[in-house]
Amino acid sequence: MSILDGRPALAAEIEKVAEVAGYLWEKGWAERNGGNITVNITAQVDDAIRALPAITESRPIGFHLPHLEGCYFYCKGTNRRMRDLARQPMQNGSVIRILPDCESYVIIADADVPPTSELPSHLAMHDYLLAKGSPYRACVHTHPIELVALSHNKEWLKKDVATKVLWSMIPETKAFCPRGLGIVPYMLPGSKELAEATIKAVDDNYDVVLWEKHGVFAVDMDAMAAFDQIDVLNKSALIYIAAKNLGFTPDGMTDAQMQEISRVFKLPK
Repeated sequence: MSILDGRPALAAEIEKVAEVAGYLWEKGWAERNGGNITVNITAQVDDAIRALPAITESRPIGFHLPHLEGCYFYCKGTNRRMRDLARQPMQNGSVIRILPDCESYVIIADADVPPTSELPSHLAMHDYLLAKGSPYRACVHTHPIELVALSHNKEWLKKDVATKVLWSMIPETKAFCPRGLGIVPYMLPGSKELAEATIKAVDDNYDVVLWEKHGVFAVDMDAMAAFDQIDVLNKSALIYIAAKNLGFTPDGMTDAQMQEISRVFKLPK
């Protein structure tokens, strides 16, 4: 029996994760066990779930995260492939409960599938989002080919250079990714420094952050919304690269045209 049985709201959130995992694999953004997804599912948890016993001993997070006490998360499993998670999300992920010390967690369902090795970074972001009063409940990390390729050019790593170019490729990018693309220079994957730099970038008013030579990290209301932002930004990168491959640098939309989109759609930037 699965924790999802008889709980349509919770099942719907996990189904979104599974669908996104399939898209990440199909796009070539999730080689082997690359990428990870976590979702705060506390709002979908009922009293019966709260009463479930732990199926593991408590495990340390590595951070003190005071806003996560009593929260529940669905997490992709460590060393699990997105293509497998897409077919069997509860065999390749697990539900965890944050303990009262706000420094450890236990797995409560469906099996002892250890969460992603990036769990501390993800939970630190979730803690930040709750502290800020953000409605965002999902974090998605993946390796979109074209955006990562652009990160190998130092010019693209200057503040908002990538944002302006990507916004200018097609009107939808400005409309659907109005906060643009934050930048974090290369740091060791899974490190505390990378987690802190990513939180700082999100605090600087970005929803999607490009990790130099590594991938992207996105936050949004749910896994599908986070995926959509990455997908739109990478489409713009594809358009830019396609134009360069044709032998010219694309003109892009003018500043006046982008300002018009911001005004008409009442965008935040």
